[in-house]
Amino acid sequence: MTLTAPPTHRHRLTQTHDPPYPRQWRTAPPKLRGVKHAGVVALDRLEPLLDEVRGIPGLVEKKRGVFYRKSAAFLHFHEDPSGLYADVRLSEEFDRFRVESDGERARLLARIRSL
Repeated sequence: MTLTAPPTHRHRLTQTHDPPYPRQWRTAPPKLRGVKHAGVVALDRLEPLLDEVRGIPGLVEKKRGVFYRKSAAFLHFHEDPSGLYADVRLSEEFDRFRVESDGERARLLARIRSL
């Protein structure tokens, strides 16, 4: 069995077998999942930051806490036991920023505004 990432979504893995495929798609095992997207409680904690991001020209919030720039995903948030994080597309890939403290949030906003 070989696990490879499908072209449409990073958080899923495909399980390849000889046809027919009994379980073509499945959720990745916990150790491969990484951090989860921020839930309602985490986004409530980030609301002051979200308000600041909403005021940045060129960003559109498609879903609470998920921002697009032009037609591409640009910013979204994750939570894990070590804290809250923002993934920002600064180039082709997303870069992760910790956003627990006011200083970390200010650095994220400055970086986004500098683009």
